[in-house]
Amino acid sequence: MLFIRMLRRVGQSPACGCWTPVLPVRFLGISPRQIPADANFHSASFSATDHPRVLITGGLGQLGVGLANLLRKRFGKDNVILSDIRKPPDHVFHSGPFIYSDILDYKNLREIVVNNRITWLFHYSALLSAIGEANVSLARAVNITGLHNILDVAAEHNLRLFVPSTIGAFGPTSPRNPTPDLCIQRPRTIYGVSKVHAELMGEYYHYRYGLDFRCLRYPGIISADSQPGGGTTDYAVQIFHDAAKHGKFECNLEARTRLPMMYIDDCLRATLEVMEAPAESLSMRTYNVSAMSFTPEELAQEVLKHVPEFQITYNVDAVRQAIADSWPMKFDDSNARKDWGWKHDFDLPELVTTMLNFHGSETRVAQAN
Repeated sequence: MLFIRMLRRVGQSPACGCWTPVLPVRFLGISPRQIPADANFHSASFSATDHPRVLITGGLGQLGVGLANLLRKRFGKDNVILSDIRKPPDHVFHSGPFIYSDILDYKNLREIVVNNRITWLFHYSALLSAIGEANVSLARAVNITGLHNILDVAAEHNLRLFVPSTIGAFGPTSPRNPTPDLCIQRPRTIYGVSKVHAELMGEYYHYRYGLDFRCLRYPGIISADSQPGGGTTDYAVQIFHDAAKHGKFECNLEARTRLPMMYIDDCLRATLEVMEAPAESLSMRTYNVSAMSFTPEELAQEVLKHVPEFQITYNVDAVRQAIADSWPMKFDDSNARKDWGWKHDFDLPELVTTMLNFHGSETRVAQAN
């Protein structure tokens, strides 16, 4: 975003050659760059009858629609606004409030927050790992510049802010099995770098401006009702589409590539639980969360129990494999379980059964049984 530095003369005499900068128009209101160092804000607590007003950015991605459905059941349909820069499908448009929102347009974000009295913000706009590597400049704009706009708006209007992070926030020098909450992070992708940046900026805004920032590092997320979105772990979604339709699948990762995973229902529930957790229960601002850890080979073996004719082949994508080899094999999420009671529901057998049932393979499941 372009900023124009404005100058004004100091003193009464026009002959004085002294100039001093004044703030750009964007920062004429209260913003993090104007908040006193000793300022301290706290998000409001909500009673059963005073629900939060929620905005979800990047809402048409893998997680946004599902999160909106969950939050609408909890807080009421009209209290949760889904947003994106794309036109929503009919079923999404008619399921609850939807608006256009461009995170690179600070004025647009500010108007949405003010006009809709937003109190909670879930920031899901991002370019994922493999897509980001193919378009680094766009990933930098969306994942970093967009985040800065979100942080400024959230701090200015005293929002409770959730920003998801990822297994991609770690790198080849991080401990991989297991990976703790706090350790060295040197990711090798623009997606990972931007997520480490988000974690640190969110924590900085929390300590500097009192922003109620909360963040979960998601593992690979597997959902039945969305298409793969360009992530390295998306093979674990595509395999179910192909198993149900064709009985075979070509995997772009090596058979023994182990990565942490989670079913979407667990992911969305964890997100709501950490947002509802009392602030005093949080010992940190960014937590690992996980449910299971498996390889393509192990996933295929579980699919075979339901689809006996299923076949898997391997055509390794060097870029995605290199990314996966730099990521954790297993998450240590003990702090999340201790601090705010995180507990997953879906292990690998439940995951596979649920996914195959959703994709219309009930007949094959019955035959296998």
